[in-house]
Amino acid sequence: MIQLIVFIIFIVSLSGIIFILYKKIPVLVQLPQNGSNGLKKSEFIAKVEKIIKEKHFHFFEKQMLLHKLLSKIMILILKMERKIGETLHIIRKNAQELDKKNGKK
Repeated sequence: MIQLIVFIIFIVSLSGIIFILYKKIPVLVQLPQNGSNGLKKSEFIAKVEKIIKEKHFHFFEKQMLLHKLLSKIMILILKMERKIGETLHIIRKNAQELDKKNGKK
């Protein structure tokens, strides 16, 4: 009984999806393929968009240069920290060995 109800719901849902696709496919085919919406922009709006894009991307390029520079500085600092940590480890190890030698004598 439950299988019959589930099967009926499945058939009704599938037929609804097919009906919607049947009605909307002609409209979807008429849409332009290049992603534009088919409306022409006024010259003023096009100029404003161009100015904004030029300034935004110029600002973006500056940010990218700053990001690269800061990333390289961060890498250098991390390398220095690692070297300092290794050096401190060696110094501590040597100090412990000296303490053991001096403590036993």
